[in-house]
Amino acid sequence: MVAFAPSPPDDLTIPKPGSTTLRAIWSMSLRKLFEDFKTLHAPPAASARAKADYRALREVLVGFLPGNPGAIANLLRRPAVSAPLRCLRDGSGDADALIAEVVAQSFFMLASVRALPGPVTVQTFPDVLIDPHRGIHLDVRGATDLTFGDGVRVDGEPREPSRGAFHDIDGDIVLCTLDNNPLREVEAHPDKQGNAVDLGGRPASEWVASLREALAIVERTLPDFRAEIDLMLQHVVPVGYDEHAHLSASYRESLGTIYLSLHPNPLTMAEALIHEVSHNKLNALLELDPVLRNGDEARFASPVRPDPRPLMGVLLAVHAFVPVARMLEQLGDPKLAGRLDQVRAQNREGVAVLEAADPTPVGQGLLDEIRRWDRHFA
Repeated sequence: MVAFAPSPPDDLTIPKPGSTTLRAIWSMSLRKLFEDFKTLHAPPAASARAKADYRALREVLVGFLPGNPGAIANLLRRPAVSAPLRCLRDGSGDADALIAEVVAQSFFMLASVRALPGPVTVQTFPDVLIDPHRGIHLDVRGATDLTFGDGVRVDGEPREPSRGAFHDIDGDIVLCTLDNNPLREVEAHPDKQGNAVDLGGRPASEWVASLREALAIVERTLPDFRAEIDLMLQHVVPVGYDEHAHLSASYRESLGTIYLSLHPNPLTMAEALIHEVSHNKLNALLELDPVLRNGDEARFASPVRPDPRPLMGVLLAVHAFVPVARMLEQLGDPKLAGRLDQVRAQNREGVAVLEAADPTPVGQGLLDEIRRWDRHFA
């Protein structure tokens, strides 16, 4: 068993200029996922066909591709593969459905870069295969088998992928109107019901323009945080339009993905980007270290949620709102003073709640940083 022990971070909340903290954590979390995969076998409840297909994937990733570590890293950083793989590892869902996603999505992406040792045929697969960063998807509903090699053959016949479901935002960030996160309908927030794809009646071009404007605000106020967005964020999934409220979400299993509703105020969108990317950052750390020894044991009043929360939920909230406060402070707009005061007060309340936390050494570094920023804003 390979041990992954990150150093206690001192700038995972707001990065220092030139920070490499997140890069180290992100890279270590991906290496851990591959080590987890190497010891992960198909669950006993999986069907014989699913087990056979999963063995075929293991033969490629464990038996062939270690000679090409770049291909493995590029594959495992993609949420379309890593999210169902983490769910399979953690036992979160139907074994056959998760294996179908992991196996077929992996072969679909590897085939597109000709990283397979030869043709591979599978019989378990989801209805649609996606490769957002190449802008392609393939509807395979009703098929019996798929063969991946130099392209994809569906029931023995070559099939060309389709385009139009994915829209480039900036760099590696893509607006996705297809999403294969197995947990997308699981909802922890009392005011939401899942995260089904929904453009809210707005064209994709409006979403892209709004998100680019929000990213520009982050670039202007928190340039080093903006660099972390480029490092980690890959999928933005639209979940509706609302002129008054804004809803967003992310999942610990789907690192690199955030769910956002569209709002006409670009500052609201910038806040949401910072908030959900911060959750992704902390979730990457949680792949390596529990951070709090008592994070899930008790429930406390949250400064930002109407429902009682475990200490880890409070930490996630404060960790996400501290950089929001910094952005508002850096903007220096007197008209935003009320919002800044509100966020600072929420953070101060959350920091007080976190006095009950029992952190690991890694968690202690994170809490120390958050307290430093709380004193700064005080």
